Amino acid sequence: MKRTMVAALSVVLVCGLPATARAADRERLGDVQEALDALARRPGVLAAIGEARVDGRVVGRGSAGSRLRDGKGGKVSPDARYRAGSQTKLMIGVAVLQLVKEGRIGLDDTLSELLPVVAGDAVVKKADEITLRQLLRHTSGIPDWSVTMAADPDRYLFTNVHRDYRPLEVVKMSSGLPRTGAPGERFSYSNTNYTLLGMIVEKVTGRSLPGELDRRVFRPLGMTRSYLSTAPGIKGRHAHSYVPDRSGRLRDVTRQNPSFGGAAGGVVSTARDLSAFARAYLRGTLLPPELMKVLTDPPEGVPTGPQEKCDVHTNAGSFPGYISATVSSKDGRRQFALSVTFSGPDKLRGDALSDPEGMRKAAAAVLCP
Repeated sequence: MKRTMVAALSVVLVCGLPATARAADRERLGDVQEALDALARRPGVLAAIGEARVDGRVVGRGSAGSRLRDGKGGKVSPDARYRAGSQTKLMIGVAVLQLVKEGRIGLDDTLSELLPVVAGDAVVKKADEITLRQLLRHTSGIPDWSVTMAADPDRYLFTNVHRDYRPLEVVKMSSGLPRTGAPGERFSYSNTNYTLLGMIVEKVTGRSLPGELDRRVFRPLGMTRSYLSTAPGIKGRHAHSYVPDRSGRLRDVTRQNPSFGGAAGGVVSTARDLSAFARAYLRGTLLPPELMKVLTDPPEGVPTGPQEKCDVHTNAGSFPGYISATVSSKDGRRQFALSVTFSGPDKLRGDALSDPEGMRKAAAAVLCP
């Protein structure tokens, strides 16, 4: 959910390899275990897990590092659950656009029409000008509530793990911050946009966001081990992660307040399940093409840049102490889903994706060897 993730989250890198037979597929993909071993050798990385699939079939999987600090706890299972972080946003975007397809809301509906409770400068400025389309594309100009969270990490990470912050309270954490632009003017990544979208889904459907995401995404795609977290921990097998508090002491952040996930980054999942989502999304089975463009067209003010040598689609996310990515070929046939946990400064989350020697290199080594 961190702002340093913006460049990585916005990148579209997709590997256009031609359709081949199963044996050739295996030959064209790089070694998953080698890529994970390289990641685990990076300073501050505790563990890395990953899995490569072609047309839904596993063609490589592995793990490196340890489940707990100091080599304790054994290796992490490749099918362990992990925090998907902002990969959640694409799932929320799909759910919202399905409601648009059903005619229950419109892309040009304003935030004040959709959520009257946030209208007025006390909560969201310019709510009567901000549209649903702008929330989805991060062009609303609404500041990011995670800036407030980052200013006092001890309070939000370690002290109030069980404090229930309602989504409206989380949105209000952004109300005192300066806007990032006029509605529709330019792209500015903000978790607040998706916290608001989660509130809209619940208001329109009359159902809980975890239940609606399960109904619209998880169950249809057979994502049986995925859920939107409503409790501090992670169910089942998982790796731990550690970040320092203000005194410098490393603290286990496996248990985190779910209030700061939700629609902005609260999904807990597995490599298998996130690969299934990426495959369905890129193959166009979740949304019609005209609505897919709302999520795939470059936002205003974001240059497309030159095509990368390894041209892959990356859906990435982070949560304090965790980072994950699902990297796919453009045709949706190939996926490499991976997760990294840390034992060091939280800034390593940003470094892991922005550093070409980190997760992006690992993904390229597997999908475009």
